[in-house]
Amino acid sequence: MTALLEVRDLSVEYTARDANAPRAVRAVDGVSLDVQRGETLALVGESGSGKTSLGRAILRLVPAAAGSVQFDGTDVLALSHDALKAFRRRAQVVFQDPKASLDPRMCVGDIVREGIDIHALAPREAGDLRVAHLLEEVGLSARDAHRFPHEFSGGERQRIAIARALAVEPVFLVLDEAVSALDVLVRAQVLDLLATLQATRGLTYLFIAHDFAVVERIATRVAVMQRGRIVECAPTASLFSAPASPAAQALLAAIPRIPW
Repeated sequence: MTALLEVRDLSVEYTARDANAPRAVRAVDGVSLDVQRGETLALVGESGSGKTSLGRAILRLVPAAAGSVQFDGTDVLALSHDALKAFRRRAQVVFQDPKASLDPRMCVGDIVREGIDIHALAPREAGDLRVAHLLEEVGLSARDAHRFPHEFSGGERQRIAIARALAVEPVFLVLDEAVSALDVLVRAQVLDLLATLQATRGLTYLFIAHDFAVVERIATRVAVMQRGRIVECAPTASLFSAPASPAAQALLAAIPRIPW
């Protein structure tokens, strides 16, 4: 079976300024991975391991220094402006902090329908109905369309961010620490929502996290990153029962077991 996403030898560099001169810092160092259709590949590692940079490079939110990204047979890094816009209908992102990623000046309905308007997916009345359905699909109310982000809890704001991502009908989501800012109960509820959406919509997830307790609940496979490289990749059950890399062993040992 052909993978939906194929990443080969991908590198990402940033410029750091020393006292004397700027120097290149490699945040992602020659990473290769595949993500199969309909699965959840968890990308796990300590802070600074390169997880977020890898996810953003896949979506072309940051430039890649080297390597290739193939999405459903298309070379993402070679896309023109118009082709990139079409790609972003199919591949969306949910960020860690919904308070920062949702425009506080916009009401929820306008936030969710922005992608619908950008991609001309529905006229006004049909767009309003679509927004109402999306809000209800993520566990909110259609009446919430007229409220503003500050009126919601953290978990509700993350549901709004998920609805916004779903508005353009993507097939692939990068979930960048999407539940790490939530308390345990709300985290479990959002994970259940993500599992339901995946089942009903046939979504594929790249789930970026540092919490192995969360990963065990949602992931099909787990890739462990350390210092910009993937040091282990295995089915979730196999990795949890017999982690091979010191990085995976340390992460498992450091995280308390939380009963769900």
